[in-house]
Order: sequence, then structure tokens, then C-alpha cells
Amino acid sequence: MRIRYSEWDGTQQIGDLDADDLLAAMADDVLYDGDAWHALRRLFQRGVPGSPGQRRSGLQDLIKRLQRRRQQALERYDLGSSLDDIQRKLEQVIQTERDGIKRRVAEGRDRLRRGDAAEGTQKALERLSAQRQQLLDKLPPDPPGRLRRLQDYDFMDPEARRLFEELLQSLRQHMLQPLLSGMQQALTSLTAEDVRRMRDMLQDLNRLLRDRVNGNTPDFQAFRAKWGEHFPGVETLDQLIAHLGRQIGQAQSLLESLSPGQRQDLEQMMRSLLLRDERLDAALAQLAMHLGELLPMDELSRRYNFRGDEELTLSEAMKLMDELAQMDRLERQLRGVQAPADLDRLDRAEIERLLGAEAVRDLERLRELAKKLEDAGYLEHRGDQLRLTARAIRKIGEKALRDVFAHLGRDGFGRHAVDHRGAGGDRTDETKRYEFGDAFLLDLKETLMNAVERRGPGTPVRLSADDFEVSRTELATRAGTVVMLDMSRSMINNGCFLAAKKVALALAALIRDQFPRDHLSIVGFSLYAREFSPEQLLSLSWSEWNIGTNMHHGFELARRLLARHRGANKQIIMITDGEPTAHLEAGEAQFAYPPTVRTIRETLREVQRCTRDGIVINTFMLEKGQALQAFVEQLARINRGRAFFAAPERLGEYVLVDYVTARRKAVS
Repeated sequence: MRIRYSEWDGTQQIGDLDADDLLAAMADDVLYDGDAWHALRRLFQRGVPGSPGQRRSGLQDLIKRLQRRRQQALERYDLGSSLDDIQRKLEQVIQTERDGIKRRVAEGRDRLRRGDAAEGTQKALERLSAQRQQLLDKLPPDPPGRLRRLQDYDFMDPEARRLFEELLQSLRQHMLQPLLSGMQQALTSLTAEDVRRMRDMLQDLNRLLRDRVNGNTPDFQAFRAKWGEHFPGVETLDQLIAHLGRQIGQAQSLLESLSPGQRQDLEQMMRSLLLRDERLDAALAQLAMHLGELLPMDELSRRYNFRGDEELTLSEAMKLMDELAQMDRLERQLRGVQAPADLDRLDRAEIERLLGAEAVRDLERLRELAKKLEDAGYLEHRGDQLRLTARAIRKIGEKALRDVFAHLGRDGFGRHAVDHRGAGGDRTDETKRYEFGDAFLLDLKETLMNAVERRGPGTPVRLSADDFEVSRTELATRAGTVVMLDMSRSMINNGCFLAAKKVALALAALIRDQFPRDHLSIVGFSLYAREFSPEQLLSLSWSEWNIGTNMHHGFELARRLLARHRGANKQIIMITDGEPTAHLEAGEAQFAYPPTVRTIRETLREVQRCTRDGIVINTFMLEKGQALQAFVEQLARINRGRAFFAAPERLGEYVLVDYVTARRKAVS
């Protein structure tokens, strides 16, 4: 097999992420609140981090790409130029009419000179031409006024009439289509009969929507039988309402994105294009009112801040507004994804059109996340809940351990270092002559060499009892450890509890894999103290009882747990950010802040009991408060344990390295 290596340029295809990578990516989120489902959902949102080619985009990445594309359009185009285009076309119509009038007058004079026309006819033509020129001179300067007057104007020039009719048809198609999208054919001519039919359709539509608003049962099938041809693909009333909402939202977005003056001009032009039919105007106003009661129109329309200078025609502006509306709609859908099933409801074709084929592939990878984790045995469904399995919890603990020691060398930690040799431990590289009582861990090579040295070369090699060589073993001392985690409100609010949970899980993984003879218990304490298993650590979160710092109860519970342990070495590792503020009296917690003398005294008495039982207390402080330091100094004088100050992000290095290098010493 031949393998070729090349510099990474971003185009190479490498293997997909496996379940271990995915679990590692969501481990910290699981530790934060213990909810596997929330962690998976955040993984959907952020994607899966990794090296080039391994990173997987999340929903937030797709949203940012949508936002960048929208921003590019806003910085490129000048939306107001679409009205300037209408103004230029109106000026072209007027100038064409003026030129046509002059041409007809000139042609009439030529016919009069040739004798082909009567003088009276020429004078009538000139009077009519003068009247038309006066009407053109009196046209308002604004586009809405010109558009309204020219609809009543009788053109003399056929080309000018054609240009104006084309302009009217284009404006009706692009400006009225969002409002009357179902009547495409009528919009091209908009005769009095067309307006009547539009009015009838809007009346039936408003009646339908009014029934929905009032809680009655709308007869959508009757409406569909009568007007369904104008709304192809719409099969339910909900689809019709959504369709109309999008169309009107698009038109409203266009109006809101213009300057106040431009908006007024466009609204006036839209009214003039409807032949100034008041009943049709009223029907459209009712339609907008009903849709506002049925739909969140604030979400369907928005103002866009265009800052570019590239000009647009009205047709291009309407297409751009439609594309921007699609981007907004897709962004809302992406933000609303809460579960893998929500990804199935996204429109793949729309995503590919707006963001490209790679975005579709990213979504497919996201859909596979939960399935990969379930197939690997890391996630399981319990009723409606998604939970981590015991295997996943062990994996998260191992990752926490790797994170802690990531900066240390390969030999930065290992077995407990002791000076004594003895039976019952692991083999070392050293050997010795066998003595009665030694574990018979025979080193065959050294044994044979001893026999050869004793009798010289030759076969067969005959062994005697003095030839046997056995491996030395480490002295296997056992340690019992209780990790006391402060679960008071300050630990959680200051962001320290996540680091403490991570360290406890890492320590559990270290003991399970490296020191299986050791024993670990975990005690969480706030107003009261409780024992937790490493698996339960993941689900620990703040509750109402997380008030106070009851070290007294914590030490008492830890002492009882260590009394069950037969090993010679016993220790308590306490992780806290404050002095004790609660103690037990007759089994009831007594809370006071600032702490009372009674609380300090009862806590130190429990420290003395731990000391008498041979329990060493090592304290890891996450704050440098004077009150905490003063209390810990008293604790250390009584117990002769040690105290450390550690920032939360370095807590694991202090606790685990200290455990490995200094906890296991032989006790005489």
C-alpha cells in the first residue's frame, strides 16, 4: 500500500467524526447542567469543533452565512433607485409624446403644402397639439402625479401610448402582485371587469378570514372551488393565510425600506394603478387587518437598511425583497431548531438555493449526531428523556482526566511513588532471588542464567531452589479519599462549580484506571451534605437548598464514609470558595452570614475528630478572601493538612497532580 502526504489546503476529504469525537465535543456542556438533551441541542447550534477538515458547521454557522449574504446585498444596492427608474421611464414616455406631437404637426404642414390636406384640418391638428402640449406642461413633477394624470391622457403618439401601457403593465405586475398574486392575468390589463372580479374575490377572502378570526368554521372548500385557480398549490386555509402573509409582508418590507418621501410616492402609485376604486382599496385594507390578527406580521415584514449605490429596476427590487424575505424565513427556521426532527422540516431546496450544496451536507451531518451517539451506546431513551449511559459517563470522566494532564509530559504522572518493596503490588523491572513468602512471579530468563552460571554451559540445564529469580513488586498501599465539593450558590454563580465537577470526574477516572485498589467517595455540601456517585455528578445543578456552606456536616459525613475504609491512608480533598456559614444542631442546619463563632467552633471540632481518626484534610481554595484564608489556616494547624489557592481553570492540575505525587506514602 502506498500513501501520499501533501500540505493541507482545505480541499482534502478525510474521515467523518466518530461518536467519541461527538461525545468529547458535548462533554463540558453535559457537565455544566447535567442535561444530555440540552448539550446535544447546543451541539446542533455551535457545530462540532475540530481541526481543518474535521470541524462540522452548526446552525449558528449557517445563520452567520445567511447574515453575511444579506449584508452584502444591503451594502451593494440602492433601493430608492427603483423609483428613479420609474421616473426615467415616465420622462421617456412624455418626451416620446412631445416628439410625436411635433412630428405629426410637421407632417401635416408637409401634406398641406403638397395639397394633400385641407387648411382647416391642419389648424384643428395644431389646436389639438397645443392642447396636448399644455396638458404635458401641466403634469405634476412627482411620479405618482404623472402616473395618475397620464392614465387619463389621450396619447397622440402610438409609440408613447405603447411605452406607457408597458410601464403600467410592469408596475401592476410587480407592485400589485404581492397583494393580488392569484390574479396574474387580470393584472396585465386591469379593466373595469377585472377590478370587479378582484373586489368579489377579496370580499369572499375577507369573509373567510373573518370567520377564522371570530372562531367560526370557515368554508374553505367553497372558496377554493370558486377561486382556487388563482392560488395554485394552496390546499388548506392555513396554507392560504401563510401565502398571503408572505406576499403582503414582502410588499410592506419594500415600503418600510424606502425613505418617507419614496414610500409616499410608491403608495400613491399603487393606489392609482387600481383605477382609484375605493371599494377595492377598502377590501385590501380589510385583508391586511385580518392577516395582522392571524399572523405575526412584524416577523413577516421588516425594514432593510440599504447603503449601496448600484441601481435597481422595480422588477429587480421586488425579486431582491423576495430573496431577503426567504433569508429571514430560513433564519427563523434555523433558530427554531430544537430537536433532530426539526431538521427534517427545513426546505432542502431553499437552503441549497440560498447557501449552496455544502450547507445541505452540513445539515445532513447534524441529523446524524444523535444517531451516532445512540449507535455507540452513549445515549439512550428513557421514556421521553434522552440520557447518557454509564459508558458515556466514564468516557466523559476520561476526557476530563486527559484535559487536566494535556500540558504535562507523558511521564508527568504514574503510580504512587513509595520507597518500600513488598508483595501484592504490580511488578517492577527489578528481580531478586526467591525467598520463602515471596510471590512466585518467576523471571524465567534470569532463573536459567543463574543455573548456567552455577553449573556452566551444557544441556540439559538443571535447576535448583537457589536458582529461582522472581520479580520485585511495588508496595501496594490503599488510599481512601473523599472529595468534598462546595455546592453553595456562590460556587455556581462564580462559575467555579463546573471546574469542581470536572475535577471530581477526572479523579474518579484516574482512580478507576490507575489505582483500582483506592476508594473514592464524593460529598456535596451546601446547607446540608450528601453523598453522590460519579454518575450523579453530571446531573447536579442549583436548587433552593444550595444555600450556605455547611462544612461541619460535610466533614462529619466524610469521616463516616472513611471509617468503612480499611486502608491506612485516608484523606479529604475539600474544594470551596468560602468559609463555613452553617453547622448542624440536633440534625438541623443553622445558617448565618457572616458566620457565627458557633459555626466556626463546631466545624473545627469536626476537623479535630477527623484528625484523631488519621484523616488528612487538604483544602483547595478558589477565592482569596481573608475570612476563608483565616479559617483554612486554623484548619491546617489542627489537622496538619495542606492548603492551596487555585484558579478554577487550573484546579484539576493542583488536585490530580497532588493526588498522584504526594498522597500514597507508607505508614509505619
